[in-house]
Amino acid sequence: ASSSSSSSSSSAFSSSSAHYANDRKDIFFYQADDDHYVPRALLLDLEPRVIHGIKQSDQANLYNPENVWVHREGNGAGNNWAKGFQLAQEVSEDILDMISREADGSDSLEGFYLCHSISGGTGSGMGSHVLEQLADHFPKKVVQTYSVFPSHEGHSDVIVQPYNAMLTLKRLILNADSVVVVDNKALDRISGEKLRIPNPTFEETNALISTVMAASTSTLRFPSYMNNDLVGMLSSLIPTPRCHFLTTGYTPFTSERQTQTVRKTSVLNVMKRLLDPKNILVSANTRKGCFLSMLDVIQGDVDPTHVHKSLQTIRDQHLVRFIPWGPTGIQVALARSSPYIKNTHRVSGLMLANHTSIRSLFERTAKEYSRMIQRRVYLQNFEREPLFADGLDEFHDSNEVVQAMIAEYKACEQPDFLSYGLDE
Repeated sequence: ASSSSSSSSSSAFSSSSAHYANDRKDIFFYQADDDHYVPRALLLDLEPRVIHGIKQSDQANLYNPENVWVHREGNGAGNNWAKGFQLAQEVSEDILDMISREADGSDSLEGFYLCHSISGGTGSGMGSHVLEQLADHFPKKVVQTYSVFPSHEGHSDVIVQPYNAMLTLKRLILNADSVVVVDNKALDRISGEKLRIPNPTFEETNALISTVMAASTSTLRFPSYMNNDLVGMLSSLIPTPRCHFLTTGYTPFTSERQTQTVRKTSVLNVMKRLLDPKNILVSANTRKGCFLSMLDVIQGDVDPTHVHKSLQTIRDQHLVRFIPWGPTGIQVALARSSPYIKNTHRVSGLMLANHTSIRSLFERTAKEYSRMIQRRVYLQNFEREPLFADGLDEFHDSNEVVQAMIAEYKACEQPDFLSYGLDE
């Protein structure tokens, strides 16, 4: 989207200009007075290390300097949700001014994307406060997050991550309209099994996430006759408001470090692979439970008749189990991609799905949280912050919200779900 990339392949653009004439660069970028494109993005952090790295990178001049913010003390949140939340609360007016300035510069604001982690202090605590601010000040706008969940296996650098995750989950349930879940265990698994990279760098795992993000927004950036707005896309994926946690799958993954292996791809091949748990960016077994909804975004050289045949084959082979109480089916969107990005495979695909097995992530978090809170370990750093000065009610409230969501996802698998909760 930057001016430098538009000069890299003039011949490719000239041959495809008519096909890509209606791409929507203005969704995520605006055009400056000198005609270069500036992202509609805010970079927020409580310590300078990551943002300093961006400022030293090739993307240093890409972002608006007014939209890059680091806390003046720069000490971070110490992996503490309460500290991150409190520091964000103290500067909430500054952050809200930045958000409002970008919102006012939009012709027709539809919503917000928030990218964060839920296990550390800044992504969880500051991210939670930003979510609350967006819900309070923009109640009619869609808020979708890309949330990185921690791995629950092995030793974690953040010993209080169950506390941080539990407190953040409450905000994701109550203040977000849609949450695209990505977990570190699945990223490591895909890097090792699919890309043959045993010890991936942050850049390589972030590349997996950005690939999914780019594919999930492709129908917005290259609009066609359907799925060309955020509200329309999410409304078909989220049949009940609380159950708005989405699972993603992608195929085929590629990496610069991987020895390139190009295989033959077809629509049926891609759609079947998207159902394979090994291609899903969440450590949940989608062979158990059922789908509430599913959207496959297929990119590449695709004949629509092949899509219909593939759907019929998947239906005949009973490869997908949907909820028993509502109209269901696999939705398919045929999406275009940038003419400047070379793709070695003829067809690629993204799956956005709402599946009841996602509750297993929350159950693991709740189990670890319960084990720690019962012993009251590592609570002293939380109790120093104003939000916990009068007790641990915030922890208990968060646990109740998460448990209610787990129960609702479980109830979705039953035929009588439409009467769930009516007796209460």
